[in-house]
Amino acid sequence: MNYYYALLTVMLGFGLVVFGTYFVYTFYKQKKLQKILAQPVKKEYITLLESIVLYNRLNEEEKQNIYKSVLIFINTKEFVGVKIEVTDEMKVVIAFHACLLLLHVELSNCYENLSTVLIYPHTMVAKQVSANGGIYTKGEFLLEGQSASDTVVISWHDAKKDAYHMNENNVILHEFAHEIDFLDGSADGTPPLPSSKYHEWAKVLTHEFNKLSEVALKNRDWGKYKLIGSYAATNEAEFFAVVTERYFEKPESLKKHFPQLFKELNSFYQVYM
Repeated sequence: MNYYYALLTVMLGFGLVVFGTYFVYTFYKQKKLQKILAQPVKKEYITLLESIVLYNRLNEEEKQNIYKSVLIFINTKEFVGVKIEVTDEMKVVIAFHACLLLLHVELSNCYENLSTVLIYPHTMVAKQVSANGGIYTKGEFLLEGQSASDTVVISWHDAKKDAYHMNENNVILHEFAHEIDFLDGSADGTPPLPSSKYHEWAKVLTHEFNKLSEVALKNRDWGKYKLIGSYAATNEAEFFAVVTERYFEKPESLKKHFPQLFKELNSFYQVYM
């Protein structure tokens, strides 16, 4: 009897320690956020934001909300320059596009698992080893960005170009779409969704991914799939990241050629309501 009593006491003690630690962590986290949001509006940040194409599409309420998100992002992530000095411009541009993705999304955190943003001056050259029938080959490919659950790598040359000039590509949106994809535990092209929306999402995106893969394999008769491009056929995760770029950069074209795909993306991002 004494054994079970002692075991119960230990378990209750452990539970109290865990609860207490969580309470203290939550308390200090909230205090930190309050301190961040109490900062006066930085004119330099506003000037930088006003130079970003997608910022100028937002209404006044959205601008106020995203400014708060940008402040939190900048003050809770570590920005590390690799052979380049990190500037406020880099922080604001990257933070804005990352936060834009979640502006209308009801998630409990804003990339809470992300700790570091690595910034390279130019497109990176990455090495790749592939195997085919027991034969291994080495090669190199250009990399504008990369993401893992706790780190995002961005080429500043490409990010800056995408931020100030509208085109169908945006490396920051692409890499942070991967981060959103990671939030449910796997990079499978499906962000965290209510169970009621999962079936239709999977049906529509799987259909379009498979159709794109068929076209890319033949490499002809691209038709409307030229808008999405061959890189999106790499896998479902890349497909989601690429169509996220098109949703923000080319919404009219995406809606015209892929209405169901646009509808599913809009049900998640909720930008064009």
